[in-house]
Amino acid sequence: MTPPGSARVRAARRRLGEALFLRVAGPDGARHRARIHDRPGPRWFEPGSPITVVHGDASMFIGGIRALLLQTLHPAAMRAVSEHSGFRGDMWGRLARTSRFLAVTTFGHAEDAQQAVDVVRAIHERVTGTMDDGTAYAASDPHLLAWVHVAEVDSFLLAHTVYGKEPLDQAGRDTYVAQAAEVARRLGVVDPPTTEAELRAALAAYRPELRGTPEAREAISFLLLRPPLPLAARAPYGVLVAAAVGLMPRWTRRPLRLPWLPVSERTVVRALGTAATETIRWAMTPPPPDAETAPATA
Repeated sequence: MTPPGSARVRAARRRLGEALFLRVAGPDGARHRARIHDRPGPRWFEPGSPITVVHGDASMFIGGIRALLLQTLHPAAMRAVSEHSGFRGDMWGRLARTSRFLAVTTFGHAEDAQQAVDVVRAIHERVTGTMDDGTAYAASDPHLLAWVHVAEVDSFLLAHTVYGKEPLDQAGRDTYVAQAAEVARRLGVVDPPTTEAELRAALAAYRPELRGTPEAREAISFLLLRPPLPLAARAPYGVLVAAAVGLMPRWTRRPLRLPWLPVSERTVVRALGTAATETIRWAMTPPPPDAETAPATA
């Protein structure tokens, strides 16, 4: 067997970590990462606080996919994405921009975090359109912003609770929701939830507005069946997708035409999802210094 600290294992770990980082952060990711983490100065959130724990964990890969699936259920939000987003032709670019926003607002200098919020708000002001019934929609609408926010926070928190390295206790989960609300307010959300119970109530309040639409099903098909990935990457991606679908509420399955396999989701999918997040966590965590300088044994 190849020892865990061997040169071969270290090289494989580095290659996998670099490939994952490139997909998530984009070609300029290293430059942005250096500024986010190395620029000295005040941050919005203390290191080690719940929001940094959740947003820094490998479970975000599953939580992010689940958030996208859940968000498609709001017709106006989905119409805005369909008409103004580049998810069909630039899925990875959109992912990089979203992950960069989360990283800079969670870990970055306070000035950079506010600048990122200002950029997003300016983009939202330009995203407008009309629904089929003639009603107008705007990405800057606090009601739509709140839906996107609660869908994300619920997804990130649930994925971390199930697949995170160190799941939060109740106090930690409430603090996470409250910290995420600080960013949401700056984006224009009015009175975002600040506890897990309030988050559940906010999600339930949107239920009458949610349904599957052609745009939603197109986005789901693209995410699940036609991701722009090489063949070798599709099986690992499929595991993450299956884990994300397994975290979707039962009532979402029919309108989005998602499978409902409760036994498999609690056993096989949960085990595969755990293995996938552990692998991502291992690949994207730098090895300890002594491993880097240890004698190479292949």
